[in-house]
Amino acid sequence: MAWAFLFAAGLLEIGWAIGLKYTEGFTRPVPSVLTLAAMAASILLLGLALRSLPIGTAYAVWTGIGAVGTALLGIWLFDEPATAARLASIGLIVSGIVGLKLVT
Repeated sequence: MAWAFLFAAGLLEIGWAIGLKYTEGFTRPVPSVLTLAAMAASILLLGLALRSLPIGTAYAVWTGIGAVGTALLGIWLFDEPATAARLASIGLIVSGIVGLKLVT
């Protein structure tokens, strides 16, 4: 169950990271409230996962999911560059997440 909490927390991290772009500096009320709610829920789920997962593993996986998802959505939603080096770097992060899951 801890890994499910952690995965959901990572997805919510993607949501709030992308949401920050839509808040326009927290000047837009609806995106701001949704972003803050995603932040709170992400931290809550991370905390629940930490009941049984090591902090180093959980935090690295949480931030890794957030980084990969945010980078990919940045490419898709905001036309950020999808260079070979960038995609390879994203792949390395995914490899690290998988590696941490396998050894924990």
